Amino acid sequence: MTSIAILHVAKRELGLDDDTYRDVLERATGQRSAKGLSEPQRRDALTELRRLGFVPRPNGGTRASAKGKRVAMEGKYAGKLQALWIAAWNLGIVRNRDDKALIAFVRRQTGVDDTRFLYHADDGAKAIEALKGWLAREGGVDWTRKSLQPLFTQLAGYRIALAQFEKLTPDQMPGEQYNAFLRHAQAISGKAPHFMAEEQDWQPVMNALGQALRATKKGKRNV
Repeated sequence: MTSIAILHVAKRELGLDDDTYRDVLERATGQRSAKGLSEPQRRDALTELRRLGFVPRPNGGTRASAKGKRVAMEGKYAGKLQALWIAAWNLGIVRNRDDKALIAFVRRQTGVDDTRFLYHADDGAKAIEALKGWLAREGGVDWTRKSLQPLFTQLAGYRIALAQFEKLTPDQMPGEQYNAFLRHAQAISGKAPHFMAEEQDWQPVMNALGQALRATKKGKRNV
């Protein structure tokens, strides 16, 4: 895979929109397009994307087409399940982030062999709620907190990122911890949390905090 292709994979896996991706490139290289970058500049861009949580994998860790290209999981509920599975991995409660592991989980919960065969709402809800329950029990994600203001607190990405940060900073007082979380989220995303109104805004935060959580299990500390 070429270096520019890896940058595009990183953009997709981190859930970055075009403007955010170009902001990352500019921050790392001074340029807003990958096409004109030199090889050293592409390495600098990849280093920044890795800081945000991208983890290059030699075999891709996902299903592939006959030509070796990544193929998205199929099915009405696949996107939601994949997002929750990666969240579980970023919280340290899933050891294997690959699609095959997710499919095995879905099979255990529903008896259905693949996400593309999840036709019925009951089966889809069963798999989704099982994952959300797992994230709540072992990951500390609070799905129940209801509030109209600020609106970003209703996003799944925000709730997951907050649970990650709480795991990383267990000794901080709640108020101090929350303010530190908001500052950390802004430092990673480049946006004030009140302007992080879409799920994709929280993806780099979740990925970076996930990387930090996994590092703590190896005796390192990134936060």
